[in-house]
Amino acid sequence: MSSNIVVITLENFQQVVIEESKSKLILVSFWADQVPESVQLRDSLTAKVSAFPEHMILATVDCQTHAQIAQQFGIQGLPTAVLVKDGQPIDGLSGPQTEEQVQTFLDNHLPKMEDGLLNEAKLALVENDINTAYSAASKAYQIDNERADIKIVLADAAIQLGKTAEAEVLLETILMVDQDGAYQAVIAKLELANQAAESPEIKALEAQLESEPDNDDLKHQLAVQYSQVNRNEEALELLFRLVQKDLSNTNSKELMLDVLKVLPEGDSLATKYRRKLYTLMY
Repeated sequence: MSSNIVVITLENFQQVVIEESKSKLILVSFWADQVPESVQLRDSLTAKVSAFPEHMILATVDCQTHAQIAQQFGIQGLPTAVLVKDGQPIDGLSGPQTEEQVQTFLDNHLPKMEDGLLNEAKLALVENDINTAYSAASKAYQIDNERADIKIVLADAAIQLGKTAEAEVLLETILMVDQDGAYQAVIAKLELANQAAESPEIKALEAQLESEPDNDDLKHQLAVQYSQVNRNEEALELLFRLVQKDLSNTNSKELMLDVLKVLPEGDSLATKYRRKLYTLMY
């Protein structure tokens, strides 16, 4: 049983329902074996609430054993569940409930999954863990692709991973009313990233490579420069062509693997080039 699922007795009633409700929501589910709908509600709440130990405790009351507790709440019929905060009832469920009704009730009081993912992404950005930030923000975006705050954080992470085209698409969909300070900061990052992607070093190498198209060393240098400014797809394509031309080209292969290592886990670009490399090798 999850740590936030508690069986209520007369002995722990004061501690759980009164004291614990000062810091967390307490959902008291009243049930009895002779009322199958109340058992069903209890079990449904148990499955859903167990995933939110930091926010809610489910306190179950067997009305056959502890009728006195049910009387204190003024329970007149089952199934019933009462939500308690600071020792006072603030909401509840009464009568048979569908899974959708239970979920709607909980959604009104529990943090949404996308909020948790968004907070994870923001914290990861602060800690400069860009891969984690991008992964968490992407999952939040998949749940709700309309929220501007999710788009902004995802665009921020995307820029830092060199996915500037993706960031541009995200930022273009943000309405004027949502273009706040955070949005403006990410726009500035995008402009700087675009400028860095066309550094003098890269332009010089590209020009030199045009005049020496068979110079593998120049291609390695350019791939490294591309990778450093997060132009990873161009770096990977350049290196893949070298490996494709000569399977014994160990330097190109190792450099390609190094570029792949810096991409986030599950990144579509990494998946694409790992598959291409595997097909080529085997």
